[in-house]
Amino acid sequence: MSEMRVVGVRVELPANSPILLLRETEGDRYLPIWIGNAEATAIAIEQQGVRPARPLTHDLLKEVIAALGRELTQVRITDLQEGTYFAELVFDGGIKVSARPSDSVALALRAGVPIHAEESVLAEAGLVIPDEQEDEVEKFREFLDSVSPEDFRGAEQ
Repeated sequence: MSEMRVVGVRVELPANSPILLLRETEGDRYLPIWIGNAEATAIAIEQQGVRPARPLTHDLLKEVIAALGRELTQVRITDLQEGTYFAELVFDGGIKVSARPSDSVALALRAGVPIHAEESVLAEAGLVIPDEQEDEVEKFREFLDSVSPEDFRGAEQ
């Protein structure tokens, strides 16, 4: 299992589909995961350090976990079946709860816990970006610095 870090979220054109991009902390593989608008917003808000006036769903879940006396210890991206990623939340005491990767990552960012991906998932969907494409990764990072959570909201509110 490899530890991953969140590179960020971007919108793929022309479909306007948000993509969560993870990268191995001790490797060269990237893992792109298509996610929903709400989760993209939740991840972007947390990465930018924005504190909404009222807690969002992932903030609430973090508080509920703490109020119940539990601790999230890690998030694992466990499987990829027919284009759908699967993840689990791992709590103290070895308790595991199945979850979508997008929700899991949004919660992991808030809780400050590591994100891991199974080797089988990385072997199937991981991408290695050659050195000549590193400038594209830098452009992506610049994009992430300039994007706001509102960019992930649909045309209808």
